[in-house]
Amino acid sequence: MSPDRSHPSWPSAETPRTAAVMAGRWIRSAAVDDERGRHWRPNPDPRRDSAGSGRPGSLYAGAAGIVLFFLELAAATGQETYLEDARAGARYLAATWRAETDLSLYDGVAGMVFALAEVGWATGDERFEVAARAGADHIVRSLRRTDKGVGWTGDPAQRGDGGIILGLLHAAGILGVSTYGEIAVEAGTRAADHVVPGHRFGEEGLPDLPVDAVTPGFLSGTAGTAFLLARLYGVTRDRRFLDAARRGADFVRTVSTVAEGHVLVPHHVPQGRRLHYLGLCSGSAGVARMFYELYRVTGDVGDLDWVQRLAAGIMCSGVPGSRTPGFWNVACQCCGAAGLLELFIGLWAATGERPYLDFARTLGDDLVGRATTHDGAGFRWYQAYRRLRPWEVTADTGYMIGAAGIGSALLHLDAAEPTGQARRLILLPDNPFPAIPVPASELRRSQ
Repeated sequence: MSPDRSHPSWPSAETPRTAAVMAGRWIRSAAVDDERGRHWRPNPDPRRDSAGSGRPGSLYAGAAGIVLFFLELAAATGQETYLEDARAGARYLAATWRAETDLSLYDGVAGMVFALAEVGWATGDERFEVAARAGADHIVRSLRRTDKGVGWTGDPAQRGDGGIILGLLHAAGILGVSTYGEIAVEAGTRAADHVVPGHRFGEEGLPDLPVDAVTPGFLSGTAGTAFLLARLYGVTRDRRFLDAARRGADFVRTVSTVAEGHVLVPHHVPQGRRLHYLGLCSGSAGVARMFYELYRVTGDVGDLDWVQRLAAGIMCSGVPGSRTPGFWNVACQCCGAAGLLELFIGLWAATGERPYLDFARTLGDDLVGRATTHDGAGFRWYQAYRRLRPWEVTADTGYMIGAAGIGSALLHLDAAEPTGQARRLILLPDNPFPAIPVPASELRRSQ
């Protein structure tokens, strides 16, 4: 069903930008300031739990992701106060990254480095660039060399070594340290040696999946690892990386359901072939990123065709007005409507095909309509983050899981509108789409 806009909690007459501003108001209500800087509680609502990871500095659900949101809010509105929010959060990251034992992009040091580098670039404050370099140096020093190759976690997926490698590639460019890129390439060769790059969820004993489950998805599966390998091929032009990325992509093609011009990807095989997630983490939106990265670095239109088939599968599924087993009551970047919004904004920028922008607007309207502000503190989005526990409904402040990421996606939609002012977006290292979300034809027309 579509959201009931007559409900007293639904906002009215809001635009994507004003909804993002209201999300910023709620996130500010969760701010905690101390001698280290500023971080934000995962959920400031009384008597409400959080679905977050418990890592206050993380990109996924903590300060690093919220810092990125405030940077984008400052760029969209021109208000200096939002830059101060970002600076305060960056001071916290600079003071706390050394206490973080997780090195990964979404939950650990690599994500904190990413946010620090972006704040340094946006503000010109060298203190944050220095802190970002120190964090990246720590990651490089932590590299382990064994008879099985080099790496950090032994997991090639985005949640493990894959994300760390992408973070180092970004750091090499924005911080101007070529060593980071060299280490990233060296670590990536381990994933390239796999017959089918990917990840078996069950090997780690996760209770929700059988021990022999294989996941073709993005954040913890084959598609994310193939994306990484395609990115490394684009950096190095080393055929080993492209061949390995192709093996991963071929596996995803093999297990997918193809019908009448659209594609759906199973959450896991062999048991979950009929469970088709649509979001970023384990579904079509994430897998589409992998195929677009292959298209970006090779120019093979067959890869772009698969991106468009995956998008068509989402568009004909009935979402966001209806709910499916792979698109339940969830709004966030990780597995919900905000992650889909990022895909369709990217496709509009990459192809200039108007139906993608139209569908992005539909997703944006749904997100704005789902926001609630029953206490007047600002917008938040209540959702059942964990599909298998639909009774756990929470609203969170973080990027991949809550209001910061939803607000960022809405700001990206605002920037993608042809009537708006084109501006650079902050895209995470695993987003392959243009950072200026307007097709080149539209930019030329506005000059």
